[in-house]
Amino acid sequence: MKKNTPIQILFAFFLISQLCSAQLGIYDKLVFSDEFNGTGAVDSNNWFHQTQFIAGNSWANGELQHYTNRQTNSYQSNGSLNLVAKKESFTDQGVTKQYTSARLNSKFAFKYGKVEVRAKLPTGVGTWPAIWMLGKNIFEPGGFWSSSYGTVSWPACGEVDIMEHWGSNQNYVQSAMHTPSSYGGTVNLGGQTIPTASSDFHIYTLVWTAEKMEFAVDGKIHYTYNPSVKNASTWPFDSEQYLLLNLAIESKIDPNFKEGAMEVDYVRVYQNSTVDSEAPKNFTATVGTISGSSVELLLNATDDSGNVKYNVTYGSAGNASAFGSSGVQKSLIISDLTPNTDYTFTVTASDLTGKTALNNPIVFNAKTIAKQECKGSDSQATQGSFSLGYKYAFESMGTDVKITIELLDSKVGLVAFLSPSFATQMTNVSGQIFTQTISGQTIGSTINCAVKFAYANGGIAVTKYISYVVGSSCSLGVETPSELKQFYYPNPVENKLNLQLLDDQNQIILTDILGRKLVQDVVKSSHNLDMSAFKSGIYFLKVKNSHGVQNMKIIKK
Repeated sequence: MKKNTPIQILFAFFLISQLCSAQLGIYDKLVFSDEFNGTGAVDSNNWFHQTQFIAGNSWANGELQHYTNRQTNSYQSNGSLNLVAKKESFTDQGVTKQYTSARLNSKFAFKYGKVEVRAKLPTGVGTWPAIWMLGKNIFEPGGFWSSSYGTVSWPACGEVDIMEHWGSNQNYVQSAMHTPSSYGGTVNLGGQTIPTASSDFHIYTLVWTAEKMEFAVDGKIHYTYNPSVKNASTWPFDSEQYLLLNLAIESKIDPNFKEGAMEVDYVRVYQNSTVDSEAPKNFTATVGTISGSSVELLLNATDDSGNVKYNVTYGSAGNASAFGSSGVQKSLIISDLTPNTDYTFTVTASDLTGKTALNNPIVFNAKTIAKQECKGSDSQATQGSFSLGYKYAFESMGTDVKITIELLDSKVGLVAFLSPSFATQMTNVSGQIFTQTISGQTIGSTINCAVKFAYANGGIAVTKYISYVVGSSCSLGVETPSELKQFYYPNPVENKLNLQLLDDQNQIILTDILGRKLVQDVVKSSHNLDMSAFKSGIYFLKVKNSHGVQNMKIIKK
């Protein structure tokens, strides 16, 4: 395979970066590369074979392979690195496994830059190649950096999956972020379809700045990670990371699998050669949207490095920070404030070398509005069960709704997921309190939410579905279905839902799982609700009368 010289590479990259900077940022200095132009063993100056188990007698995720340092599993040939997974009986560390492969750690670590890896992926259900990064500070048995720099465990070190590919989804590649705020089945991911992922080489790219991470294939961005608040929980990416290349074997491997390989043409890391010589200029800070518990700050400044760091102090001990691109307005939302309260905000701007704006600090006041919140508690479950139950609260912040829930039962290894479909992992605030904000809601519309709690021992319990009118200020504690002797049957329903209610005049509202209002009526104590025209799925019925409010989940067959 023909390779370019380093000078050609730098010149070509310089030209391309000028054309594509709006998409992928500018990093023009090649600081690490391996072109794999040798033969035989990989270059030990660049790579370390990680072979020691990290989880008892195995690797993570139930993988089936031994990783080895043998040339049969990793070698250079014809201008490429070959990471080869084989079906073969192999004994190491006192354990015999039926598959072997390779996992390489780079002996180079860096902070901020652009990573390019040109690779061709294997085929076959059960193959799992990856190009990824871990924090240099990870404590992990057998890792190259662990013995000298390891101070934290995963995911506190941060994990960046530049490219993952599963043979069960042959034409799709994915990028993902694992942090203390979301890991394992992380919600922070994205990908794209690559029809020739296993027949042609493609360039997998990560651009890492102080503000965000962008992932692309052949220059096409498919995911950007840029949390509005960056702290140890959401952004453990302000220190060095190292590269990993590996090919794992999943438990669902095709029984006919014999051998497969990920071929890597090159690995290149670029950083910025521009010297940051000036302090930030044109620094401005103003107030944006204000809610009962948050104030939006609109920040802007220019700097020759391309990045600006903003620090904010407020109240008695509040502080926050965020990174922004030079000349681009940055929205920073200061949350968890007290309603109807005056706050003084002190904002400073600096570059990554510590030089500060001449007009630092900018000081201004803002007052939060009265809180628009509904809250209550319950012990009802739609799946599993609760002993003490849970507390919940809904808060409107403009067209955003902040949902907070606290599990009162004592559980270990607790995580929480928000409906619909329970695909969104909520953020752990502290203890057994979780929160999630959903955006773009319509004032006056009704949303219906439930939360699934999952425990370390495999247990699961799901709250009742709770209705909330966006923008309202109320007490959800008045909704006490357990005290109402009203009946709804049959449930699941196919055609007509029979209602036996307590008052002669009862207001009913039927909504779908997205909160869209389908039926609104005033009905007698005995009423048949025709649902024959509705699609199969979950619906929510709210009944209001002199006895209070009752919410019911209805399943349409």
